[in-house]
Amino acid sequence: MELRHIQYFVATAEAGTVSGAALRLHLTQPGLSRQLRQLERDLGVPLFDRSAGRLELSATGRSLLPQARDLLQRADALRLAASFHAAGRLERLTIGAPTVTLTDVVAPFIATLAPDDPTTDVLGADGLSPAQTLRLGADLAVGTVAAAAPFHEIPLAVLPVWAYVPAGHPWSGRRAVPLSELLGEPLILLPPTFTARQALDATRDDIPYRSVIEAANGTVAQALAAAGRGIAIASDDPRFGLVPLAVDLGGRHLSIRLRAVWDSRHPAAPTLDRFAARLGRFIRDRYDAPAT
Repeated sequence: MELRHIQYFVATAEAGTVSGAALRLHLTQPGLSRQLRQLERDLGVPLFDRSAGRLELSATGRSLLPQARDLLQRADALRLAASFHAAGRLERLTIGAPTVTLTDVVAPFIATLAPDDPTTDVLGADGLSPAQTLRLGADLAVGTVAAAAPFHEIPLAVLPVWAYVPAGHPWSGRRAVPLSELLGEPLILLPPTFTARQALDATRDDIPYRSVIEAANGTVAQALAAAGRGIAIASDDPRFGLVPLAVDLGGRHLSIRLRAVWDSRHPAAPTLDRFAARLGRFIRDRYDAPAT
């Protein structure tokens, strides 16, 4: 039994499909399926029920999943501790976050780092919880979902979700638009795994959208808005000369609350705490945003 097979098992269980897990793990579907079957042979038990073309956790798989997760966390802790003690400091740091956050927030922050700061890399985490992001190898996860022990978190900033319109749009002279008015217009939305879409879905009280175009990401959504196909709802920085309007929810604006999460058992936890605090200050200064 190899540790990577355990990682494949957990990733497949969390993704719900082999195709979703293969995409996350950068493997082919047939290759991942072979690795999962090898793990089942090594353990001597079926981890998945394969019937009618569907893959679901077996009763044994559901029972073993918590132990598999714990094993991966312990292995990560051992690897990190060894690296930390060998170097005497944290030399490399991986930040996991949704793509929009990596592009508009994390990458600009990395550009400000000093030579003696850890070499920083990123990990895409669209649709993943902080715990899932950390299990995939991130040292620090940036997202909107709260985390429980043994994870620790700090608030980073409250960032607006914008309604983007072209400069010639009748609303372009406004600073905000009420949600009720917005829902009556053609909208360009991101996939449900994106935080901007989740924030909008959570506030509309089941009021149906008039019409929706779903774009793959915020850049494409804004490009479609610039082409006059509708109003783009995104948290990305503005592009294509679009005008950002706040979405008025009646006394507050549509927004997302970014937080940084890390494992309190990480051997460099104090360093991560300081690094997260620096990231928070950078975001608040860059966007003139409050912390909570």
